[in-house]
Amino acid sequence: MIVGLHHVQLAAPAGSEPRLRAFYVGVLGLAEVPKPPDLARRGGVWFRGPGVELHLGVEEDFRPARKAHPGLLVADLPALVARLAEAGIEARPDALLPGFNRCYVDDPVGNRIELLEPE
Repeated sequence: MIVGLHHVQLAAPAGSEPRLRAFYVGVLGLAEVPKPPDLARRGGVWFRGPGVELHLGVEEDFRPARKAHPGLLVADLPALVARLAEAGIEARPDALLPGFNRCYVDDPVGNRIELLEPE
């Protein structure tokens, strides 16, 4: 039986790790997680925060996820949107999910990320 979600995997192009770190650590506030040595040789980078783990793996013919996305719960969406704006990242508001304030952003390689805060 399924008892939880361990991580979400997103793809990224080779060499994008510094930009991914700047966004996921520097802007979103996640922590980088060391990859096991055998997996580290493949490139990519892993991040973790309270209740969430994201793995970004190198994909040779990379295309960003434009529809599929992780939905990340946040504690103060307006503050995070302001932080994103300071970093030059556009947050696209969306009011279609009852019970949540939410927006979408693109990570540095174009993957769609949903940020949600319960109303």
